[in-house]
Amino acid sequence: MRFLTHAITAFALTTGGVSAAELIAPPQLAAMIDRHIDGRLKSEGVVPAEGIENEGFLRRLTLDLAGRIPTAAERREFLDQVETDQADKRQKVIQRLLDSPDFAYHSRNQLDILLLLRDEHNDEWREYLLEATRENRSWDRIFQEVFIPEDTLSSDVRPVSYVKHQLNDLDALTNDSSVKWLGVNIACAKCHDHPLVDDWTQDHYYGMTSFFKRTFRTKKGFLSERFEGLPKYTDIYGDEKQPGLMFLTGVQVEVPPLGIEGEALKKLQEGIKKSEKDEKAEAPPRPDFRPRAKFVELALADNEKRFFAKNLVNRLWARFFGRGLVHPLDQMHSQNAPSHPALLDDLALDVEASGYDMKRLIHALVSTRAYARVIRIAADSQSSRSELFAVAVPRPLSPRQLSLSFRIAARSPEKMKGLVDGDAWSDQRDQLEKQAEGVAKRLVIPDDGFQVPVTEALWFSNNQSIQNDILNGSGDHLVGYLKGIASDSEAVTAAFCSILNREPAEEELKVIEQYLSEREERREEALKQVVWALLATPEFRFNH
Repeated sequence: MRFLTHAITAFALTTGGVSAAELIAPPQLAAMIDRHIDGRLKSEGVVPAEGIENEGFLRRLTLDLAGRIPTAAERREFLDQVETDQADKRQKVIQRLLDSPDFAYHSRNQLDILLLLRDEHNDEWREYLLEATRENRSWDRIFQEVFIPEDTLSSDVRPVSYVKHQLNDLDALTNDSSVKWLGVNIACAKCHDHPLVDDWTQDHYYGMTSFFKRTFRTKKGFLSERFEGLPKYTDIYGDEKQPGLMFLTGVQVEVPPLGIEGEALKKLQEGIKKSEKDEKAEAPPRPDFRPRAKFVELALADNEKRFFAKNLVNRLWARFFGRGLVHPLDQMHSQNAPSHPALLDDLALDVEASGYDMKRLIHALVSTRAYARVIRIAADSQSSRSELFAVAVPRPLSPRQLSLSFRIAARSPEKMKGLVDGDAWSDQRDQLEKQAEGVAKRLVIPDDGFQVPVTEALWFSNNQSIQNDILNGSGDHLVGYLKGIASDSEAVTAAFCSILNREPAEEELKVIEQYLSEREERREEALKQVVWALLATPEFRFNH
């Protein structure tokens, strides 16, 4: 199967980028990233926070790569590993998680949130994303399969879901495509040139809508394009304009003459209408010139602004660091400079040269010193400036991260021991994903400034499924396991290791031991309350 990627990547590598032969390993790429970050910290006179300890690193990393908390057994195994070099110890667990079934599942869930905001539960779409993440399918190939599936997977309607979801709203499809794939929000240029950003004019907005104006979906579920149609707009002076096809870079595409008219054109138009209404209708022929395919071609051929590559880098950076190198993530323009311009340029060139290998870039990001800093409430305002990446920032768990982590924490540590490293784990993870769906649907997708909503707090306090599923006292659940531990001290420690992935502080241990000792006659209920209280903490709710 041939993709536009091959020609475009070859072109990019001959125009000044890093050649594929010069690609460095992820740990070396991480060192380059740290040089950029540390260089700015030094120039600003800011001392970064110290590195996080091993058990905190494991929890942060497992949530980020596996989409769940680590099991008590994974924690113990990692802490017990004797390595002469801590970096080597951490590289081994990074590689293990990247190679695990969990990584593909979590990557699928993150892409589902990014692209469709989980607005609908679409099994076929999620199946497609899981297939792509299991293969470590390149980002440019996913881009092509989503926007021009008729060129790539002509018998597969699953990638159609993204365009189909917004096909009846041309403005939504245009701006969403620009925001999520190119990092540019051009919505404010619809009615007039952008009032705050010189880069974007009405011509840019309507030039971008022109790439999608002709797209339609057949009754069978396939995407196709009409043979004619370009949007027009009226500017603030009352003049009607038709900019034609124009990409964000200002590159314009000449629309060739249709060469069809009269009865022939009318017959084509009737065939298109029939295919939209009748599942048995024969698919109309595809035009030789298709604007949507031009959109993909121009996005991947852009070796000047590199919107496509920079957006990928920026969004992955934000996922692991809590904010983007360009922030907000949809404001990539000349009047919103990156925090580290040279770093963004270098990473964009590198990701292009790697063939848009997301797993490789993720490996590098989580290998940096910047990723492994502690959260610190800085005394001086300089250190706390988020754009410097001098300290880590707490990040709220996504709905599935939280729901899956509930279920991992609620299982007996004995039942989980060795399971995630076994051959059966992929099937187990698939079952956990299905079990987590109901709770995940109830939870909001976090955004900037996230605070736990009242609805979530009330649900967690009153929902019967918490009692039945999470606080179950049977032997295969955590509460049942804790019941079998005679020592209150050991039971509390086991609860902390399973839920918060750390041992309790002396004061915490003392207070909870006292609580349990006062409820000896109803110890199971007391243990349920302890487990519930730990699950309800901000420490469990956030990645930190």
